[in-house]
Amino acid sequence: MPEPYDVITMGRIGVDLYPLDIGVPLARVETFGKFLGGSPTNVAVAAARLGRRTAVITRTGRDAFGDYLHQELQGFGVDDRWVTEVEEYPTPVTFCEIFPPDDFPLYFYRQPKAPDLEIHPPELDLDAVREARIFWMTGTGLSAEPSRAATLAALQARSESARSENAAPEPRTATVFDLDWRPMFWDGGDHSAVAPARYREALAHATVAVGNIDECEIATGEREPHAAARALLAAGVELAVVKQGPKGVLAVHRDGSTADVPPLPVEVVNGLGAGDAFGGALCHGLLAGWDIARIMRYANAAGAIVASRIACSSAMPFPDEVERALAEGAVTEAIAAGPSGAAS
Repeated sequence: MPEPYDVITMGRIGVDLYPLDIGVPLARVETFGKFLGGSPTNVAVAAARLGRRTAVITRTGRDAFGDYLHQELQGFGVDDRWVTEVEEYPTPVTFCEIFPPDDFPLYFYRQPKAPDLEIHPPELDLDAVREARIFWMTGTGLSAEPSRAATLAALQARSESARSENAAPEPRTATVFDLDWRPMFWDGGDHSAVAPARYREALAHATVAVGNIDECEIATGEREPHAAARALLAAGVELAVVKQGPKGVLAVHRDGSTADVPPLPVEVVNGLGAGDAFGGALCHGLLAGWDIARIMRYANAAGAIVASRIACSSAMPFPDEVERALAEGAVTEAIAAGPSGAAS
């Protein structure tokens, strides 16, 4: 039997068309960079950059942008065997505007429907999902059928296998629910009547939940970080990670251990993608068996490095960059510039 993957992610993929002009409204931007995008896909890239064996379950259109995404995944060392084509829908594209330090509007083009919401349960390699050391899914995957059914099927397979007496001798590390609240993808938007119930259903199968304050509120009804963490634990997870932006990150484990870690100083260029770098580093730390305080410091540093760069996927840091940022206590200009000496 093939060796299990360190990380399998499932969900969004697309092409990010990001302006190379900073502080310029989209209507006036003249030059763009083209990048692999989609939060769970970026998490797989981030974990691969840190030396982990990763794969992504998703779908693209049957078009040139779909071909581009396969090329990028292969270049980043992410297994693309479960990235399949949908005839009916084009590969999504996403634009953004870049107004540092904290304004990065996103414009998603996913109509009439994104191919990554056309993942069907029978297409899943449930053996690989069960055996992966970490399985990572997102809230967006719950927003429409058949993606919702496929996401829940994967989660249920993980749960049932964990309860089996014949479970593998090397237990899995985590089933991670990235709360990933994108109201524009849900019927009803911010006032979606079904999202909270779907989130609760998925939380019952997850062992780790990670999200910002708004995402925690959708999942639990709580906005205060400690209350949100307690509510996530009550919903079934073992580790709750609450991202608080400039206030840092709070992590609370069911065993009583807690980490409240401040952010790493950084001159923000583009905050988009920082959460995905955080996610890949979170996976890396969980796989390494670190304590939660060390994981949070490392993940914060990875996220800060990406925030110092324009791109998302291609900006994901290598281990030496994260260790350097931690050692220096900040993301310096040299770290932001990347290995090539020019900002990613």
